[in-house]
Amino acid sequence: MTLDASAVAVWLQSHPDFFETHPQILGELQLPHPHGSHAVSLSERQLGLLREKNRQLEQRMAEMIRYAEQNDSTSAKIHQLTLLLLQSKDLPTLIQALRPFMQTQFEVTQTALRLWGPLSDADDPALAPVDATLQSQVAQWSAPYRGPAPPAETLTWCEPCDEPLRSFALLPLRCPAGTIGALLLGATDPARFTPDMGAFYLTRMAELIAVSVWNLAQAPASSLP
Repeated sequence: MTLDASAVAVWLQSHPDFFETHPQILGELQLPHPHGSHAVSLSERQLGLLREKNRQLEQRMAEMIRYAEQNDSTSAKIHQLTLLLLQSKDLPTLIQALRPFMQTQFEVTQTALRLWGPLSDADDPALAPVDATLQSQVAQWSAPYRGPAPPAETLTWCEPCDEPLRSFALLPLRCPAGTIGALLLGATDPARFTPDMGAFYLTRMAELIAVSVWNLAQAPASSLP
């Protein structure tokens, strides 16, 4: 009777004591080396497989550690942002402090804030008119935009810089009253904001800024110069 490979595999699985009763076979088996033309013993092959699995586990562990360190760093920056927002006594103070903070703490080249709705009637660049179509578009987004090509109008919010901006994040600013604006972050590094990157921290950051802006706008002392 001729047995194919699958039949042999099934038979060995149903007879796990085979190599215990025939230990000499383990020493005699020769298997092709996975990275060469010579043969190795079964024990050497198993050792090689274990080493490869260990290498893969070490790589995964290193990635997990790197991601954890990145998350810790971002969480610390979000905490500093929260303190900045809490310390802002009025809306003009917040607007003036937000741009340099974002550029230094979050390593972006450009930061531009635009507020609209009931906040768009004051003489401040952050409150300059924004096209209604763009307002509606941003309001419909379920998450911040990340990528190389945000809506064209938002590029006019940026100031001239020595190097072209190659990646962007556009954060809808939402509060209980609805979408009240957007925050644009631009970077010369094309890998800074990509469509496949997570949006968790960007979303949380947008929520903090939006609620702070709205609360300060409702306060009696929040009028802009």
